[in-house]
Amino acid sequence: MTGTIYVLNGPNLNLLGKRQPDIYGRETLADVEKACVAQAGSHGLTIRFAQSNAEHQLIDWIHEARDNAVAIVINPAAYTHTSVAIFDALTAFEGPVIEVHISNVHKREEFRRHSFVSLRADGVIAGCGTQGYLLAIDRVAGVLANPS
Repeated sequence: MTGTIYVLNGPNLNLLGKRQPDIYGRETLADVEKACVAQAGSHGLTIRFAQSNAEHQLIDWIHEARDNAVAIVINPAAYTHTSVAIFDALTAFEGPVIEVHISNVHKREEFRRHSFVSLRADGVIAGCGTQGYLLAIDRVAGVLANPS
């Protein structure tokens, strides 16, 4: 299997490992990227890993993925609950989309329980810590190997 998975990360994830480690853990985003590269490599896939606090940048990467990626794994962070624009961009992407959340958003504030992104996502992984990214990559690999 070959192809590139875009792993996109939204606002404040650049502070992973420093911001609220009791919720998000102590791993850094660089740690997550390294693990994602290794996991994708085990399936013969590559990773384009990126993070931005800017909504428009995430949208630009989603648009770029249309021509360069076989799938998107996205942790939209706070944009999950607010961004119709990210949802719209994802609907223009034809490959699998897996939404990831490090924490269990269903055990947190009420507003975190709504996701615009979930309306497009082919799968949602929440509450598995940073392992959720690896589970998402495994799911993408499975879907790509056995398209239905």
